[in-house]
Amino acid sequence: MKRVALIVSRLVVGLLFIFSGLIKANDPLGFGYKLQEYFEVFHISFLNDYAPAIAILLCTLEIVLGALLLLGFWANLVAWGLLLFIIFFTFLTFYSAFFEVVTSCGCFGDAIPLTPWQSFCKDLILLALIVIIFRQRRNLKPLVANARAQDLIAGVVLLLSLGFGLYTYNFQPIMDFLPYKVGNNIPSLMVAPPGAPQDIYEITYSLKNKQSGEKKKMTDKEYIKTQIWKDTNWEIAGDPVNKLIKKGYDVKIKDLKITDSQGTDYNKELLENPYYNLVVVAYDLSKANKNGIGDLNALAINAAENYNIRTVLLTSNSAQSAAEFSEVNKLVMEIFYADGIPLKSMVRANPGLLLLKNGTVIDKWHFHNLPTYDELAVKYFRNN
Repeated sequence: MKRVALIVSRLVVGLLFIFSGLIKANDPLGFGYKLQEYFEVFHISFLNDYAPAIAILLCTLEIVLGALLLLGFWANLVAWGLLLFIIFFTFLTFYSAFFEVVTSCGCFGDAIPLTPWQSFCKDLILLALIVIIFRQRRNLKPLVANARAQDLIAGVVLLLSLGFGLYTYNFQPIMDFLPYKVGNNIPSLMVAPPGAPQDIYEITYSLKNKQSGEKKKMTDKEYIKTQIWKDTNWEIAGDPVNKLIKKGYDVKIKDLKITDSQGTDYNKELLENPYYNLVVVAYDLSKANKNGIGDLNALAINAAENYNIRTVLLTSNSAQSAAEFSEVNKLVMEIFYADGIPLKSMVRANPGLLLLKNGTVIDKWHFHNLPTYDELAVKYFRNN
């Protein structure tokens, strides 16, 4: 039984660590944003600028530990690494769930969203399996006995894991699990489809009897059914409490509001444009790559002159700082404003570029792999 438990634990933990690491390494910038939430909770926000690097290293460590466990290399070291890793993250998910400080743990990125309690339960199961592995670590046999071959294989695993995270950080995720992925229609994701279930709430009233001083609580249904409201001796004390008892349809995009510097809503005009339009996204202009901004500005100039293509810049900066940035960098694009959270979801780059038509994301690019103007013209604009 011990042998079977070890084999099962080894397979489950190894595969899950590799899967979890790859999912997060697919979007290290997104994982970095999640780490920044934890940094704020624990008052170590000075690490915010290093969040992407820490994210890539954590993903690499997770993949390497999972792979080495399956390969059986350096069993004692790997068992200790797994145990310390899972103890740390079990504490983190429990803290997040119990104190309700981070609403989504980010364990599997945006591919499989988990609540903090779900993530904590997952970590408890993993902890139990890793304890089995730790206690029987001497029974872990390597698939390859030659020490030099082990070093070579481990080195390849390390380089591939680290390289994957660095690649996706610099050139966008391989698989996009966000609502702004290529092919999605943004306006349709901002509203619930006809007939979609709505959130159901239960209202609880606190009542007090004027004569006897008796107090009681009842739901809105009980309140109406008993017709206690007809009895003038009873009065509502305090404010009613609303409680969500059944979640309805969850709109995929609910936080995107695009405005001009005066606060005028431009969602409809910009997101329902029937022609091709370029949307430059730079959630923080102070940290935006200057070369990338220059390349995007050149694209905007050529697109406007030759095909009358409209280019807009979306940012979460203040109107004043955006105007100063525009003047310094001689931008030709119109500037609009939105909250930083949806902007970070639109494209994992600062700056990044979206090509929209009728509100549908036709394509998107990191500033490291921007298309040339000629490529855009041949593929899209000439057929506009």
